[in-house]
Amino acid sequence: MRLDILTLFPNMMTMFFEESIIKRAQKKGLVEVVFHDLHDYSLTKYGSIDDYPYGGAAGMVMAVEPVANCIEGLQKERRYDEVIYTAPDGEMFSQPMANELSLKENLMILCGHYKGVDERIREHFITREISIGDYVLTGGELAAAVMADAVVRLLPGAIGDEQSALADSFQDGLVAPPEYTRPPEFRGWRVPDVLLSGNHAKIEQWRYDQAVERTRQRRPDLIKNISKDSHRK
Repeated sequence: MRLDILTLFPNMMTMFFEESIIKRAQKKGLVEVVFHDLHDYSLTKYGSIDDYPYGGAAGMVMAVEPVANCIEGLQKERRYDEVIYTAPDGEMFSQPMANELSLKENLMILCGHYKGVDERIREHFITREISIGDYVLTGGELAAAVMADAVVRLLPGAIGDEQSALADSFQDGLVAPPEYTRPPEFRGWRVPDVLLSGNHAKIEQWRYDQAVERTRQRRPDLIKNISKDSHRK
């Protein structure tokens, strides 16, 4: 996979991508991450990338021409499966969306800033607009990093135990069940006996029941389609 990120602050991004799973995925050749400083496409000698909005509204807007030049230049080099814009009014990012994007070959992410980008960019270049939550960030860099992390960790070989990713929260529409490790007893607090039983069928059923109950308590919005009698088949 190749991931091109268009940003006003590339230095903000590089540190995040030089650690943990994303770093290892890049070293293994599973993903190539390239940052593009939009200031390099500025039409002014000062490197400005924004301008005042028509109509006299407050704030600034990312200008159409430098952003268009950057996107078009990249599109001449390769075909992109998605050109994503980090927008507060975009569709909400989710695990199924991360799963879908992890199957793509080339992705481009435009990090929003100020009052947003000139609408003509959204109309003519953007194929998907994504939000990571109903709140406002200083810029789209954090949103791009969140999406990249969620997607890259799903690439085969990115994490040591691929089955672990399949058991993550939200993969089956539920949050994850409680987890325990050694010792089996600490300060009188015991690990549930079923997890020590060695009975894998009972353990699987316990994990599922716990996931359903925890989801019911903490994320009832996710549980509405699961009946009270749900169980593993």
